[in-house]
Amino acid sequence: MSDTTRAIAEYWDAAAAAFDDEPDHGLRQEHTRTAWARIMKSWFPLGSADVLDVGCGTGSLSLLLAEAGHRVTGVDLAPRMVEQAGAKLTAAGLAGRFLVGDAAAPPTGQERYDVVLSRHLLWTLPDPEAALREWVARLGPGGRLVLVEGRWREAGQSGVPYVAGAESLPWHGGITAEDLAAAVRPLVSGLRIEPLSGDAALWGGPVTDERYALIALA
Repeated sequence: MSDTTRAIAEYWDAAAAAFDDEPDHGLRQEHTRTAWARIMKSWFPLGSADVLDVGCGTGSLSLLLAEAGHRVTGVDLAPRMVEQAGAKLTAAGLAGRFLVGDAAAPPTGQERYDVVLSRHLLWTLPDPEAALREWVARLGPGGRLVLVEGRWREAGQSGVPYVAGAESLPWHGGITAEDLAAAVRPLVSGLRIEPLSGDAALWGGPVTDERYALIALA
């Protein structure tokens, strides 16, 4: 583990206690929770699917997926995030498997999934393009990659990075839909972009930066 990766893991571990305070993290408000459940239903296969939630954080999306009948495995670098995710599903009486590990190279062996999901993760990775290749390789036949990403409002502004060395990460500050599509397109059979900035319910209020979902078929 590099010094930057270690610092990032420590940052998110320390952030776990307050992580769910953000409306789109904890999904505590009913209208925000409902908005995410609704939109994810349109991205996922009908019926029950095997889902790998990379960078699962405190498991809010994993919980929605388990409630919808999907079988969820979550991976996160921060142990306290993983602990909260497991506790969240247990409290709801739902099954889920959560592992501490590098989301860019999930510790799930040869398992294949119907869906690999990632939300707001790529900007934290030292080699996001390698992670994309790894995730596509984890998909079974007909599987799909679902990436919820954006180009954050802080991008391009001066200031101290959230951890030392973060400013050197390839996609620090996020990535535009056009650029992410260009990176993913050679790895998949097809993809589409769904803009999300205009749906204030997803974020707990209006946003002005670029936010979107990329849905790709293996």
